[in-house]
Amino acid sequence: MLIEIYADLVCPWCYIGKVRLEQALSNRPQARVDLRWLPFQLNPELPPEGVDRATYLTVKFGGVERARQLSASLEQAAEREGLSLRLDRIRRTPNTTQAHRLVRLADGFGQGTAMAGRLFKAYFEEGKDIGDLDALTDLAGEIGLSQEETRTYLEGDADRAAIRAADQTARQLGVQAVPCFVFDRRYALSGAQEWTAFLPMLDLARGNDPANRARS
Repeated sequence: MLIEIYADLVCPWCYIGKVRLEQALSNRPQARVDLRWLPFQLNPELPPEGVDRATYLTVKFGGVERARQLSASLEQAAEREGLSLRLDRIRRTPNTTQAHRLVRLADGFGQGTAMAGRLFKAYFEEGKDIGDLDALTDLAGEIGLSQEETRTYLEGDADRAAIRAADQTARQLGVQAVPCFVFDRRYALSGAQEWTAFLPMLDLARGNDPANRARS
């Protein structure tokens, strides 16, 4: 079963959605899935170096204090999933093109989900700038990718156009918010739903798998 996940790596609900999907999959151990992370940029207009976090929050929410108030329910939802978000540690809001490229690179080695998970944790729990070349190179090394090859890749232009094209394709398909989970390119589930909401989708997609029908 193919599950395509449209997400941005600075979207906290995407992080929560990832954990909830994993919980659903743990309750369907018979499901054989291929997870693919696809780019969707919430802030494509940000400069390559990103922007100061306080400045970003002021423009988007009217100020840091207002942003803290809006984050209360988010942090509570994350805590219920065993995540300890430390939004106070974030100093910059990055342009996520490089982070998406890194996930794409890792996917070529079968490590796309591991890379996405490490990036989420680095940003939301450790306050790392996931637009920074050094930080990205170190994180790639942590999941077993070559740091030298990763740096060379990120310093070049490979897959930049592919990231832009994938983001545009998502919007053309009607994806307006993330996370958005697409099952076998047939069924979609938008938002960080409770983990139980994934179960009917997993069962429905699995039931339409010719291999499963042949065994029944």
